[in-house]
Amino acid sequence: MRPDLILANARLILKDSVIFGALCLQDGKIVEIEQGTSIPAGAIDCEKDFIAPGLVELHTDNLERHLSPRPETNWPHRAAILAHDRELAATGITTVFDAVRVGSIVSDRRKRLMKYAREIATEISDMHRAGALKISHRLHLRAEICSETLIAELEEFSAEDRIGIVSMMDHTPGQRQFSDEAKFESYICAKHDLDKRDFSDYITFLKGLQEEHATEHEAAAVAAAQRFGARLASHDDTTAAQVALSHRHGVTLAEFPTTLEAAEACHGLGIATIMGAPNIVRGSSHSGNVAALELAQHDWLDILSSDYVPAGLLMAALILGELWDDLPRGLATVTANPARSAGLDDRGQIDLDQRADLIRFARVDGDTVLKETWVQGRRVA
Repeated sequence: MRPDLILANARLILKDSVIFGALCLQDGKIVEIEQGTSIPAGAIDCEKDFIAPGLVELHTDNLERHLSPRPETNWPHRAAILAHDRELAATGITTVFDAVRVGSIVSDRRKRLMKYAREIATEISDMHRAGALKISHRLHLRAEICSETLIAELEEFSAEDRIGIVSMMDHTPGQRQFSDEAKFESYICAKHDLDKRDFSDYITFLKGLQEEHATEHEAAAVAAAQRFGARLASHDDTTAAQVALSHRHGVTLAEFPTTLEAAEACHGLGIATIMGAPNIVRGSSHSGNVAALELAQHDWLDILSSDYVPAGLLMAALILGELWDDLPRGLATVTANPARSAGLDDRGQIDLDQRADLIRFARVDGDTVLKETWVQGRRVA
């Protein structure tokens, strides 16, 4: 049977090597891998550009950025979802776990967190079924421990909602990401236009929420992940003790550990460590936490997330490839590793019978130029 598409004269980034070759795609899958630089009739000449698996994104704030492009400003949901979907396709991301917060704060006027997750999840599902989305979308529920409505919001979801990840997020000041309360003050006051004279009362309010709800909310998040058949993730672990607790909960993914101590503990317990691509590209954490490159040098970094810059994902993977002198290993942090860690065995590698989720890119004067993106053999960018 003649392939639907042949990508020829390319540098194929395989699991353990980079070879010159061609890919034959049929019915959305890779059906043949050939070595050499020949260009069969009807094939696309890739001009010795790189062909890699499509990128797999487990944690991104990008959808929320489109939903609320300015503080206190809401954008029409479906327009925001479409813009998010197209932007990710244009940066080489072919599978995304859309991060949406569950758990709201409704009683405090200074920083209300309004409920939105169920509505957005339904809209994403409807658009997916209608064929309106270019890439593959799943859900990542960010369970906000320091909130008032987490349990009720989690109960609105079921195993039919394509939830792949539930993460336990505790942004209470004085610990984890915001161990330095001065940094938390600067962040919150700038982001939410909060009067600094009111800040002390606000801290007291948040710490009271954590004291009242943390235990039951953590238990609810763990139970929800089990009910959904989703992977459980921790967030901003800082100490080995926090990692040990995460492990007892059944956590298999650690998002953005803030210290070398926490990252080492994750490595020792077999918990996959996720760090932000912007941290790699910038060379440091914007919150003043551990640099992702330090974890890479210790071999404690497994997965990259674009976090708040989708275009940074491929850039950071290539930086790791240079650091490790191993391009396939660098690319695996944004392809095979996140796919396998999220339970997706049909994508993330260039191999026979894998989904034909692929990207084509070149290196021009040290810059990465993404040229094409395919999802199941169909060009989407």
